[in-house]
Amino acid sequence: MSTLRLAVLSALYGSSALVFAPAVLAQEQPAQVAAPQQPMQSVSIVGSRRATSSATDTVVPIDVIPLTAAAEKGGQFDLSQTLTNISPSFNSTRQSGADGADLVDSAALRGLGSDQTLVLVNGKRRHTSSLVNLFGARNRGNTGTDLNAIPMLAIRDVQVLRDGAAAQYGSDAIAGVMDIGLKKSLGCEAVTGYGQYSAGDGENWLASAYCGIALGGGVVGITGEYLDRGRSDRSEPDNPRIIGDSKTENQTLYVNGEIPTGVAGGTGRFYFTGGVQKRDASSAAFGRGGVGTDDIPSRNSAAMYPEGFVPFINGDMDDRTAIIGHRARLGEWNADLSQTYGYNRLMYDISNTLNASIANADLLGGGQGISPDHFDAGGFSFEQWTTNADFARYFDGAMGKGLNVAFGGEYRVEKYKIFAGEQGSYVDADGVGEGGNAGSQGFPGFQPGDVTNARRHSTALYLDLEADLTDAAKLQGAVRWEKYSDFGSTVTGKLAGSYRVAPAALLRASASTGFRAPSLQQAFFSSTFTDFIGGVPTDVVLAPNGGAVARLAGIPNLKEEKSTSFTLGTTWTPTDTISVTADLYHIKIKDRIVLSGRFDADNYPELAARLSTLGVGQAQFFVNSVDTKTQGLDLTASHRGTLFGNRLTTFLAANFSKTTVEDIHAPASLAGFEDVLLSERERLFIEQGGPRRKATLGFSYVTGPLDTDFKIIHFGPQTLGTFSGTAAGVPNLYYKAKTSADLSLSYSVNQNIKFTAGANNIFGAKPTAQNPDETDNGFKYDSVQFGLNGTSYFARLHVKF
Repeated sequence: MSTLRLAVLSALYGSSALVFAPAVLAQEQPAQVAAPQQPMQSVSIVGSRRATSSATDTVVPIDVIPLTAAAEKGGQFDLSQTLTNISPSFNSTRQSGADGADLVDSAALRGLGSDQTLVLVNGKRRHTSSLVNLFGARNRGNTGTDLNAIPMLAIRDVQVLRDGAAAQYGSDAIAGVMDIGLKKSLGCEAVTGYGQYSAGDGENWLASAYCGIALGGGVVGITGEYLDRGRSDRSEPDNPRIIGDSKTENQTLYVNGEIPTGVAGGTGRFYFTGGVQKRDASSAAFGRGGVGTDDIPSRNSAAMYPEGFVPFINGDMDDRTAIIGHRARLGEWNADLSQTYGYNRLMYDISNTLNASIANADLLGGGQGISPDHFDAGGFSFEQWTTNADFARYFDGAMGKGLNVAFGGEYRVEKYKIFAGEQGSYVDADGVGEGGNAGSQGFPGFQPGDVTNARRHSTALYLDLEADLTDAAKLQGAVRWEKYSDFGSTVTGKLAGSYRVAPAALLRASASTGFRAPSLQQAFFSSTFTDFIGGVPTDVVLAPNGGAVARLAGIPNLKEEKSTSFTLGTTWTPTDTISVTADLYHIKIKDRIVLSGRFDADNYPELAARLSTLGVGQAQFFVNSVDTKTQGLDLTASHRGTLFGNRLTTFLAANFSKTTVEDIHAPASLAGFEDVLLSERERLFIEQGGPRRKATLGFSYVTGPLDTDFKIIHFGPQTLGTFSGTAAGVPNLYYKAKTSADLSLSYSVNQNIKFTAGANNIFGAKPTAQNPDETDNGFKYDSVQFGLNGTSYFARLHVKF
């Protein structure tokens, strides 16, 4: 990234980019890898363990996105939506009608899965969500990192490494790496904000404050945030359901700091980060019909909801993180020892619902047909402990101009649990084949047989070299060995280089291998609910890997996904006010893990007969069965100048990406049933879950105390599958390209007070209308990246004190 691009991004999104750019692995320490005779630099870049690298010399494509202005005056109130409207390579779709996926916004890079992007906080690996996306969700079968658990005001900037980096940072870094750098600056500030959609719903209330205080010669930054997002609804008046944003109430506290310790000749620094968030969220399930529909008595009770009802899937989420570490210079070497902890738990409470089998049993017993209207449905948790030891040294004059050597190790422990719900959330109370469905409507609870307590550990060693061969040429190489207790070891490597062909032009390229370990959520997720198949109550099972059902079906144990990645790019800075970059990429992933379709007597009678011996009527599995290819181009252009004597800064970024499923290789036991393992609809989720092109054009115009920001965001077309499928003569769903625009006006009352008002999606762009009987969520609009709610308005007040 050029210094100009940093300056333009700074003007558009905050001035901090010119001063702070966090190094990956939390390299905010003094000159972690600088030569002894060189002064410490404040700018170091994700993807390199060399703090002496300048922003103009990166050998791989990197974006540094300052969050200062977005937190002060942005129209989006959470991190995922903010990045969606800034970075074209970043994809996040706010779901509606996708069960637990409505409560956690998955995020990904370059159109790949949410679990193929590694997220760091202050350079340390962040834990993923305990949720695995399942029914009706983008990134189906994937886990992901919940970015919205981090308050915006706590963030200094986000670095996005758009390159495969598993050899440097381990599992998940196939698509790239995001490093979220937190503030630890002196001073206090606060933001209050309000927003709502033009339809009058979806109110957002925000109150956030940050204060950095001096302590022991260092700084401790404390951030507290309260965010209340109201529910929105775009369904038709006669449709007994709700389509729109889920309801969310977040209470978040973060602490981030660094204190000198005086050890190692005064170079020692003790650093720490801690964060907790409590989130109460609620999404709407599919509506159930009232009297006169097929839903009574199978899914409803006339005595309880004669007009029909919408069950609410309520999630009680608890997210915690902690980082402690110490950095110091040991002779000529820089050492960094750290311990990171992460925890995420999601517990379900289903309200405005019933268990139809309980209501039917009550009716058969002479009652009115009554069931409890809410249930504890259980949930799950994920826990991660990561220990790191990193060492680096710069050898001046070696390998030409100089060589940076970094090496280290990592030990990680992960735990995953599933908790059963109360009996009424899953029980089949009437036991009659024609009676009410078992379990709480909207979301059946986890059964005692689903209870899981899984654990694994991994060990890794890496070596990272970066050499200045000449003043114009740089070369970087890395190799990593990693061993997991559940599937074995893997070795990955990376080679990257750059050459400055002219003072204004740089060529760069990289080649790497990568891997992603199967998540514990994929390996051990278990869900069982009772359905009636041919009038016989049988279990419908999402079977855990290695369990009795999976073994009987011949499903092999999960193994790692493997990737090869290539990039080729250039940067061009013809003047001090213009900068352009272009980067091609090619990523092939082998043995991608997917969630299969349901196998039953209709599509695989032989397997169904075997499963029936376990009382199972339908089953689906996680399998390593898909090979994909992703190719694309990232473009950026920036300009800094004046218009009518006032400052005008402009930034354009675009991403063109195409993912295709190259091969489906089913396990031997499922050979010949590839269309069930991965249906056309599910294939299209992989290939076009995000738009294949996306561009952002931003303008910032400053005239005295008035700052005008105008942003145009273009989302390319998408083709998604139908439930009936093209084999049944039903065409796929084509969503036309749409363009959204955001506008805001900020007025600085003085240097400490700023007021902002504006609107998002000012032209009210909405998705292409479809047949609701064929969409993913049963509504005329699927969940697509730019949303289905229309225009929104907002106001913010930012105060420094």
